[in-house]
Amino acid sequence: MTSDAADDWKHWHEHRTETVSAPYGPLALIGTHWLEDCPDGRLPDIPGVWVLDGDAVVLTASASDGLTVDGEPFAGEIRLGADTGPVSAARVGLGERRLVVLIREGAWGVRDYDPDSAARRAFRGIEATPYDPRRSVPGRFTPYDAWRVVRVGTADGVARELGLDGELAFQLDGLELTLQVAVQDDGKLWAVFADSTSGNGSYRFRFLYPGAPDAEGRTTVDFNRAVLPPCAFADHFICPFPPPGNTLGVAIEAGERNLNLR
Repeated sequence: MTSDAADDWKHWHEHRTETVSAPYGPLALIGTHWLEDCPDGRLPDIPGVWVLDGDAVVLTASASDGLTVDGEPFAGEIRLGADTGPVSAARVGLGERRLVVLIREGAWGVRDYDPDSAARRAFRGIEATPYDPRRSVPGRFTPYDAWRVVRVGTADGVARELGLDGELAFQLDGLELTLQVAVQDDGKLWAVFADSTSGNGSYRFRFLYPGAPDAEGRTTVDFNRAVLPPCAFADHFICPFPPPGNTLGVAIEAGERNLNLR
């Protein structure tokens, strides 16, 4: 079983490396621009005029701007909602770049993805600790009586809300530990955590996605699959920092640790 688990982890790590280094993966993000910071509608290094109008962004551009919408050259005015699909399917393009419309806590913005980004060209892999069966342990999820919202710092220096659905309890290195977690749409859990290696052998915090708990709240807490947050790949993501209680006083020497850049 240990050999099978190690092989599964190796395939997972290889797939993860391919995903983050894909043309429109996180390494390709070169800018996140909030419309409220650009009252004239002019975004840095992006042609056209982008203005918020109610529940949509109005883009106005001329043919000379070189923008495309739905793969066709664009000139004129169009209302755009938030892009909800993969980056490659974003409606607006500029050559190979993709301009993704997003909304966060009522604030609208545009993300600029460039497959020829410096970070993507410099990427040489993800430093990760080889599979260790001792870092995969049983856990039990207990939902809160009511959904909780806490404000935490984020990678861009702004405090934002983080929703939490319950507590995940587990034992590691003989210690009883807990993490506050959110439940995703697919039922999987999501934890933002730090440990005693954070900033000292590992990135300053990481994400963990335990599987959906069963009817009794049982799941597996596998730190071998701890991953770097998107902001480890590009400064323009707004990843949340760990909420109170999610900085563990143990060394989690497992999973993804840092980027390997040229």
